[in-house]
Amino acid sequence: QVQLVESGGGLVQPGGSLRLSCAASGGFILDYHTIGWFRQAPGKEREGVSCIQRGEDATSYEDSVKGRFTISRDRVKNTVYLQMDNLRPDDTGVYYCATGEPGDCSDHGRRMKYWGQGTQVTVSS
Repeated sequence: QVQLVESGGGLVQPGGSLRLSCAASGGFILDYHTIGWFRQAPGKEREGVSCIQRGEDATSYEDSVKGRFTISRDRVKNTVYLQMDNLRPDDTGVYYCATGEPGDCSDHGRRMKYWGQGTQVTVSS
C-alpha cells in the first residue's frame, strides 16, 4: 500500500516561504506515479495546487501560484516537494499530497486514491 506523509507547514508572514515535503513509502515508486498537491481553505472546496507527472518531469500549477510555487521530486528519497515563495494570506489552508494508480491531478483530486494526512499552512501577519 502507498503511504504519503506531508510535512513542512507552519505559520509565516506574507511574503515568506515554506517548503512542503511529501514522503512516500509502502512500495511506492515515485517515477511510476503522478503526484499532486492540493489545498483546502476554511469554508472552501479542495483545489488543485500543483502536479508533477509520472515518468517525465512535466509540471502544472494553479493560476494563482504560478511563478511563486515550484514542485519537484527526488527519486532516491521517494519525496516530492512544494517550494512556496512569496506567500499570501489566501494561500492559507491544509495542504495535501496525493497519488493514485497511476494518479491523475484533474478534478481537484477526485481521481486520486492515496492521500497524506495534510499539513497546515497559515499566512498571516
